[in-house]
Parts: sequence; C-alpha cells; structure tokens
Amino acid sequence: QVQLAESGGGLVQAGGSLRLSCATSGSPFTIYNMGWYRQAPGKQRELVAAIDSAERTTYADSVKGRFTISRDYAKNTVYLQMNSLKPEDTAVYYCNTVPTPGSHWGQGTQVTVSS
Repeated sequence: QVQLAESGGGLVQAGGSLRLSCATSGSPFTIYNMGWYRQAPGKQRELVAAIDSAERTTYADSVKGRFTISRDYAKNTVYLQMNSLKPEDTAVYYCNTVPTPGSHWGQGTQVTVSS
C-alpha cells in the first residue's frame, strides 16, 4: 500500500504561486498513476491533476493552464506547481492514486488564497 505525505501548502495572495510535494513510500512508485485532489469546506473532494507512469498529464478545467503536475522517480515524489492562484483554489490538497484512490489518505496540506 502506498504511504503518502503532502507538504508545501500555505497562505498566499491571489496571483501568487505555491509548489506542493507528495512523498510516497511503501509500494513501487513507478506502477501507479498519481493525482492531486482537493477538498474545500462544504464541498466534495475533487481531482484536479493526474499523471501516469509515462508522465502524461490531465487537468481539471478549473486549473488548466495554471497548475502543473510532475513526478520524480528518483525521489518517489509527486509535485503540483500552482501559479496564478485564485481564492477559489483555497482547499486542503491531497495526493493519491488515480483513477481509484487508495483507502488511505495522507494528512493533506492546506492552501489558502487571499483576495
């Protein structure tokens, strides 16, 4: 089972940038397609970006052109570069496998974007 540890969140003004990291361990990293999810208060968790083992990427329309997902096989880590942040990007961000997330979630990392 993949173990997940997200980091890199924080408070940023609208238009700013953050880079999230997700360190993985416990299973062969290379076989999994990975994604970044987010959950805003009162809303369901949603998938915002995904990357497969060939490093092909997909994005939710709401973040396309602003967010970039990447992975480092040497470090067993997945990243989410977030640029041009908007207040509506405020949420707790999690990483997990895609298309079906594993039953275990990390603690997530809080991203707060002020207007």
